Amino acid sequence: MWSRLKWVDAMDLSRRNFLAGAAAVGATLVVTTAAARSAMASPPDEFDVTHTDAEWRDLLSADQYYVLRSAGTEMPYSSPLNDEHGHGVFSCAGCGSDLFSSETKFDSGTGWPSFWQPLGSAVLERPDDSIGMSRTEVLCRSCGGHLGHVFDDGPQPTGLRYCMNGDAMAFRST
Repeated sequence: MWSRLKWVDAMDLSRRNFLAGAAAVGATLVVTTAAARSAMASPPDEFDVTHTDAEWRDLLSADQYYVLRSAGTEMPYSSPLNDEHGHGVFSCAGCGSDLFSSETKFDSGTGWPSFWQPLGSAVLERPDDSIGMSRTEVLCRSCGGHLGHVFDDGPQPTGLRYCMNGDAMAFRST
C-alpha cells in the first residue's frame, strides 16, 4: 500500500510539473508572438506614405487598422472581397495604391481573397516567423501596411497564393 501511494503521489507531482511546464511554454509563445506582432505594427519610415499612429487610427476603420498596422488577420469568409468577381483592381485600404488585378484572383477555398500575382512592384515580401512557423509576409510597397502572406501552393502560371486580408484592400471596378 505504501509504495502504491508513493507512486501515485509521484505521478501527481509529475502531472503538475508537466502542466506547469506546458503553461510556461504557452505563456512564452503568447509573449513572443505579441512582441513579434508589436515589432511589425510599426513599419519603418522608408515608405512613400507615412502617418503617425494616431493619424492611421483616424484614417482607418478598427478592422483595417488591426490588419494593416498591427499585422492582424480577419476571420476567414468574413470579407465581401472574397466573393468579389468583378473586373477591376484591388488596392490598399490604407493608401489607395493598386495591388492586384482581378485577372489574377482565384478561389483558393481558404476564406480569404487570393491572387497568383501582384501588380508590378506593388508589394514587398519579408520573412515572418511570428507564430512559430516560417511564412512570407506581404506588405504594401507604398505604406508598409500588412496585407497577408504568400504561399507556394497556388495555381499556374506562378504557383503562388497571395492570401490577402479583405480588410486590407478596397475594390475598384474598371
